[in-house]
Order: sequence, then structure tokens, then C-alpha cells
Amino acid sequence: MSDDAKKKVEEVEKQVEEAFEETKNAGSAEESEHAESAPEVQQQTEGKKDAEPEEETEEPAEKEEKAPPVERETDWIPKTKLGNDILAGKYKSIDEVLEKGELILEPEIVDAMIPDLMQEVIYIGGSPGKGGGIRRTATKMTARMHKSGRRFKLSALVVVGNGNGVVGIGRGISKEHRTALEKATKNAKLSVIRVRRGCGSWECGCGGNHSIPFRVTGREGSVIVTLLPAPKGVGIVASEEVRKILKLAGLRDVWVKTSGKTETRTNLAMAVFSALKNLNSGKGDL
Repeated sequence: MSDDAKKKVEEVEKQVEEAFEETKNAGSAEESEHAESAPEVQQQTEGKKDAEPEEETEEPAEKEEKAPPVERETDWIPKTKLGNDILAGKYKSIDEVLEKGELILEPEIVDAMIPDLMQEVIYIGGSPGKGGGIRRTATKMTARMHKSGRRFKLSALVVVGNGNGVVGIGRGISKEHRTALEKATKNAKLSVIRVRRGCGSWECGCGGNHSIPFRVTGREGSVIVTLLPAPKGVGIVASEEVRKILKLAGLRDVWVKTSGKTETRTNLAMAVFSALKNLNSGKGDL
């Protein structure tokens, strides 16, 4: 082939390649236009646009959750000098408070010093049961006459203690059952005492703290209660309500002798508490 023929062939090949590239670019442009105009693509693009402000709103919510918690104040704010001293750690136990003769005016003091405080309700009330018996209740109802009719009140008796030489008893009066029990529990915490324990039985003589050191008597109304030391294994020889008080006081072996109208359970419980108080009147350490 001559040189002129070769040049013509090369020019034709270049023209063909340029035409092929132009058609290829035009096809890709049309496909992109069709894809943008398709409804599915439009929905996706709109969804992305709508999702962008949602991401911005979620960011501050995450920051609020990661914020440090606010420190809460204690529920009990002491109002007396003794309460402030206990929060400051000047007293290690309730025995030190009672030994110094401090006057407890806040029930929260007992809760703070005795975390394992237990309580029992003395069933002082009763209602007629089936067959003429009496069904015991936690509160006792009393009534007084008024122009508009009878006015009723409920009284409750609660005993608190740690089972290790500290016991208290309190009475509460209210028009509602729950409020009467709450008042009685509060008054019981304000009247806690230390109980003097020992082994005063000549049959035992072990020198432990399972009983009382000597014979003691307490009185309330017409009820007289006498506590006698007993040897190990005897238990608390008394009625169920008296046994509740002596168990919370930390006594395990006691003989109990009563006289008077013991059906009045309020006087019976208060006479037992009076006898426990009288144990502290003797000489010697608690």
C-alpha cells in the first residue's frame, strides 16, 4: 500500500473510535437521567433528606442520657443535737446513747443506730367471732357519744427491739387503723431502754445472758407481773403477747407470774415493760 492509502485508513479508524466514544457517553448520561426521574429513587432521596434532621434531633437526647446523675440529699434531716452527733459519728452504738442517758426525740435515731430493728404488734383488740368466741385484732376500738352520733377511735400497741438487750413499747391512737400503728411504732422507738440480763437461777448458774439476774415485779393498773430467772432450756413460760416482748428484749428463759385483770392486754404489756425497767434499778453493770 502506498503512503497515501495508509494515512486514509488511519483517519477512518480515528473517526470510528471518536464516534463510538460519543455514543457511549450519551448512553450513560441518559441512564443517569432516567434513574433520577424514577419514583423509587425519588422516594429514597426524599427519605434521606427527611432522615437528616432526625439524626440531628437524636444527638442531644443521647447527651442527656450520658449526663452524670444528680446527688440526692438524705431523707432524714436531724433537728436535735443528738441527731447531728450521730450523723457525725460520735456514737458507735445505741448502748452508748442509752448509757449516757441521752433523751431520744427522733425515731430516725433508733433506725440509724439499730439497722436490724424488729417490731411486733400486740393484739389488744377483739371482735365477736363465730360460736361466741373472740377474734383478736391489732387495734382496739372505742366510742364516745356525740350529738350527731358515736365517734370512734382506734388504739394500737407496738413493741420494737433488736433481740439483744434493747426494747421499747409504744401506744398510738387515731381514727384510722394504719395511722394508729404508725404512731405506736414511732412512740415505741422513742421509749427504747436497755434490759439487764444475766443468769440468776440457782439451778443453772452458768453466768450467761439467757435470763434475768434476779426476781423483779412491774405493775400497770390492776395487773401485776413478776419475772423470775429460769435455767437454760425452760424457755419463756408466758402467754403469746408477753412472749413477744421478752423475745425482742433478748431473753430466752424466764418464768412469768401474773395477777389482776390480765384480759386487758394493754395493761399486761405495760406491766411487763415496767418490770424490765425495774431491772435497771438494781446495782451492778448492765
